[in-house]
Parts: sequence; structure tokens; C-alpha cells
Amino acid sequence: MSQIETSTFLRRVLVLDAVSCAGMGFLLMTFTGWLSGVFDLPAALLQQASVVLLPFALLLAFLSTRSRLPRAAVWAVIVANAIWVIDSVVLLFTGWVQPSLLGYLFVVGQAAFVAVIVELEYIGLRKSVAVTPLRA
Repeated sequence: MSQIETSTFLRRVLVLDAVSCAGMGFLLMTFTGWLSGVFDLPAALLQQASVVLLPFALLLAFLSTRSRLPRAAVWAVIVANAIWVIDSVVLLFTGWVQPSLLGYLFVVGQAAFVAVIVELEYIGLRKSVAVTPLRA
């Protein structure tokens, strides 16, 4: 398995991702009813999002502390975040939800933020040096 020596840049982006996921997860979990009313988004959707975000934040926090990581672990984070962005956009165009203008802006805004995180994580991955495996 290919390993990388994680760059400081990548570790900082993973911390940013962890903090933003934890913050959003706690926000959605704590204020589900109020946010559902303001955004015209189903409360169950907001609760399910918090259930995904909080464990993901813990994983990201753990990964951000590692000086070496499998390259595949970083790619998994990038892909998971990209899927979040795609799902957020698809949600708005399927007709499954009919959010208010504020809800629409909320979904688009958080998707745009995560898209920036995806790009930063990719840059961080490219800045990280491959580790040569030890041979026995």
C-alpha cells in the first residue's frame, strides 16, 4: 500500500474539514427543528446529515494527527467529500425537496465550501511526499 508523509498543508486542511464537519453536525443536530422550518428542508434529512458528519469529523481529526497515511485514505476522504457535493446539488434538482430561498442558499453554500475543501485536500495530497517502503 502506498504511503505518504503528510504535508503540513494537508494536515491543516484535514483539521479544517474536521472542524467544519463537527460544527455543521452539531448545528444540524441541535437546531434540527428550527433549521427545518427556516430552510424548508425535512428534519429527517438534517438529522441524517448530522449522523454522517459527526463520525466523519472524528475520522478526519484522527487522520490530521498522522505524519504518515495511506494514499488511499486521503483519496477516500476526497471522494467522500466530492460525493457530498454532488449529492447536495442533485438534491436540489430532483424535486425531492423544495427548500426556501434560504434553504437553497444553505445547500449551495455548504456544497461550495466542501468543493473548496476537496480541492485543498487534493493540493495537500500532491504536496505530500511518497514514502519508500522498507524492503526486508
